[in-house]
Amino acid sequence: MTSTFMVPGANIQVAASVVRTELTWKTAQGGPDADASALLLTQDGRVRDDSDLVFYNQPSHESGAVRHLGKHDDGDAVTDTVEVDLTALEPDVTRVSLCASADGGTFGELSGLRMRLLDVQTGAELAHFDMAATTETAFIGGELYRRGEEWKFRAVGQGYASGLAGLATDFGISVAEEPEPEPEPEPAVTSKPAPTPSPAEPQSEKGLPADMRKRLDLRKQQVAVCLTKHGAQGARARVVLVLDASGSMAALYHEGVVADVVERMAAVAAQLEDDGTLQVWAFATESTPLPDLRIGELPDWLQTHLPSGQGPRFKRLVKRRGFFGRKVHEELQDIGWGNDEQKVIAQVRAHVRENPEAVPTLVLFFSDGGVYNNGEIERELREAATEPIFWQFVGLGQSNYGVLERFDTLTGRPVDNTGFFAVDDIAQLSDEELYDRLLSQFPSWLTAARAAAILPA
Repeated sequence: MTSTFMVPGANIQVAASVVRTELTWKTAQGGPDADASALLLTQDGRVRDDSDLVFYNQPSHESGAVRHLGKHDDGDAVTDTVEVDLTALEPDVTRVSLCASADGGTFGELSGLRMRLLDVQTGAELAHFDMAATTETAFIGGELYRRGEEWKFRAVGQGYASGLAGLATDFGISVAEEPEPEPEPEPAVTSKPAPTPSPAEPQSEKGLPADMRKRLDLRKQQVAVCLTKHGAQGARARVVLVLDASGSMAALYHEGVVADVVERMAAVAAQLEDDGTLQVWAFATESTPLPDLRIGELPDWLQTHLPSGQGPRFKRLVKRRGFFGRKVHEELQDIGWGNDEQKVIAQVRAHVRENPEAVPTLVLFFSDGGVYNNGEIERELREAATEPIFWQFVGLGQSNYGVLERFDTLTGRPVDNTGFFAVDDIAQLSDEELYDRLLSQFPSWLTAARAAAILPA
């Protein structure tokens, strides 16, 4: 059996019943150490209780399904191992996150950081991938997850700046903290202090329906937590959303999946943008900018500008001109049904050049695959590596993402200006996990771009 080399976001089917993950690294004399661990998660992405964390101090889950086997040092590299019996996992465990934490430093001080997945019965290596790191002190290396009756493995490579305790807390583990010293008693006061006022509702968000506003508030908090976790607290950026409008996307528009993606991305803009405005492009054979999405106008924007799949209007729209069109001399121009990603990439690049801002640009690019213009896409993104733009690509469950999957391994750029991950069903991905995957590489790009003078220091 041939081992699969993976990039973050890629996934494979796992036919083996018992698998072993090996985290391997090289460390310098006096450098940090690392420890592998695993989290058993339910459908909502949380542990059931603290026993669902398996690590060096709790090396075996009570079900016997997950075991931390410990380290081996062969003099050249150190390997820490976790074994998972997929047949023994309880029915409500839908995912096993395979994690690691650094002890005495950061993962950037380790070299040769790699994760391998092996079939215990045959000893065959099923997959392997390398992890790039800088200031992270914890990592989700990969995850085993149920998809129907099957198990799959996804390479994640997502770093945290908060160590194992911070990572575990995010998934529902209770982490004991050192008790705070008793404060000195304060003199009695005769009047009550004035209550802290609630933060004012941002003007840009006024008028949202109550349920949508509640979702937005929760999502903004999750975005802020994610940025803080990765060392980018208070970051600001222009946010651009790019939506695949090719023919293969019809079902995702019809089922409302794309509308939900837009609402979830609006929270990213609400947190990162000073005015809470999301700039949107759609692409197929051609590409077109859509009207800016102002957060307070979200319901009307979705109804007016996004095909919802409801009623005869959607059918006429699809039949005549695909999903989107733009007016040229008062006539509607067809943007077609194909995949020409390089055209919208070039258009967004031109827009950023022609409309400079003091903050960097974060492009959130959603596509269901079918990428074939690999050379032209690579050329555009290589040229864009010196521009103040980070491109985060998200695959929506189809296949053939071409060069987008390979960019993390391509050399010859001053900074790594792209991220990519794919999901089987984005509607089943919790907001917390989606934002972590979406924003995990953006903070490290900010640091690298400043060091390379692409952004001001």
